[in-house]
Amino acid sequence: MDTKTLSTSRYNSTNSQLLSVEYLVVGGGGGGGAFGGGGGAGGYITGSNPASKNIAYTVTVGAGGTGATQADTGINGINGFDSVFNTLIAYGGGGGGTRNGSPYNGNAGNSGGSGGGGANSDYTTGGAGGSGTTGQGNAGGSGGSGMTGVPNYSHGGGGGAGAIGMTGKTNGSLGADGGIGLQNSISGIATYYAGGGGGGVYNNSSGGAGGNGGGGNGGGGSSGNATAGATNKGGGGGGGQYTASTGGGAGGSGIVILKYISSLTSTFSVGLTVSTTTSAGYKISTITAGTGTVTFS
Repeated sequence: MDTKTLSTSRYNSTNSQLLSVEYLVVGGGGGGGAFGGGGGAGGYITGSNPASKNIAYTVTVGAGGTGATQADTGINGINGFDSVFNTLIAYGGGGGGTRNGSPYNGNAGNSGGSGGGGANSDYTTGGAGGSGTTGQGNAGGSGGSGMTGVPNYSHGGGGGAGAIGMTGKTNGSLGADGGIGLQNSISGIATYYAGGGGGGVYNNSSGGAGGNGGGGNGGGGSSGNATAGATNKGGGGGGGQYTASTGGGAGGSGIVILKYISSLTSTFSVGLTVSTTTSAGYKISTITAGTGTVTFS
């Protein structure tokens, strides 16, 4: 959904109980797989929503999912948690797939707001990328598959709000990149959110790059361990490298941003971390953690 510009004249009557709130809601990113695929970005939704004065509306900022901690266990990264405004739910990103022991088949990535990347398989088809949620994000990329007698250790990138995650490389020398996020200017600054995590890869190779919008980088022998998705961007965590003691990166937490006419007063309940600024006739409330309610008056 496209971000819409609010009209100061439509909702400026002090006698009206109706108002409009512009919103950006991003779910928490999924955790990366251990020697596996990148985590999917949190779901991304934006638009304008009619609301009423003196009604308490639910607000929740979803945390990122934890990365898988041990290679070859088949335990995927954990999905991110949902972010909520009123009845709008931005789903957490899907966890990245992890290798599943001997004979080293690759798990599929988890589905979510955007899907996690699949893990590679040595001599068979790699694990599929998890599916994204329509209107919120894209699928993860599948893990690489081995050629005849040649293993392929390249894992799929997590999906982003703006593009699918890349498929594991055919030569196995690089992890696959995460999908790019989407840009939004509701805060007054053009910012990318909801990038997918890069896929992990084998020793002496470079992990995939996280998608623009907070995606974490995948781990690799020459590029180091996987990194976490960015806080309050909903980025997926990077997939882990081969070393069994290094896991996938954690997903980044989500965010909720609300924009409304400056004549309104917003009251947030205890439990939410909020900052509010005023610009060009509007208030912009940025909620970075917690769960609670907001009431406009």
